[in-house]
Amino acid sequence: MKKLIIIFAILFSVNAVFGQALKSVKLDSLVNVSLPSSYTKKDTLGQQIYTGKSDLGYMIAIRQANAKGNQPLQKENDLNAVLKKYIQGIESLSGNGSAQNVRDTTIGTLKAKAFTLFQNDPNGESQYRDFILLYTKDATYTFEYGYGDTRKDLIKGESKAYFSSIKLSPELQRNDQYVDTRPQTSNSTYTVIEIAGGIVIAGLVVWLIFRKRDSGQFA
Repeated sequence: MKKLIIIFAILFSVNAVFGQALKSVKLDSLVNVSLPSSYTKKDTLGQQIYTGKSDLGYMIAIRQANAKGNQPLQKENDLNAVLKKYIQGIESLSGNGSAQNVRDTTIGTLKAKAFTLFQNDPNGESQYRDFILLYTKDATYTFEYGYGDTRKDLIKGESKAYFSSIKLSPELQRNDQYVDTRPQTSNSTYTVIEIAGGIVIAGLVVWLIFRKRDSGQFA
């Protein structure tokens, strides 16, 4: 019993130390997230990529400006289609990755998608990457927390602290995602609006390049 108490005390102390080390980072004037104080920032092809590493996992926050010629999304179904396409792109470009537990979530008043990308490595430790995707008319935000299979029972507190630190300006409202925010009826049919400028493909290619280049660092 004493050993269990000691183990839990160590785990809680790890989470406490991590919480103290978090630093609020402004991705832009509307979105903030907290990262380890030793985070790095890179600007690549219109993306701002913020990365941080802890003893248990790593964190990535990406802000991708949407193409200026984008047409506004009209309905919630259009937003769902864009986020679904983004998830499929991440699966495809990750190689053998599989998106699991895909679900809706909310950040402030905005709708987002959360899921876990599982990559089975038969020659080493399997990897998990938890994602939250957030789309607005001006920018798309990707939040990722990655960890190895042996750490999946240890990272819950740290992962929760990271994702719950995402803060939005009150200026951001649901109509910054799609125009018609009225409730949709189940028998309605909508045409999916394609995102101009190839933001999904461009963003995912940069993400893939970054992951391949730095995978050894964060393994």
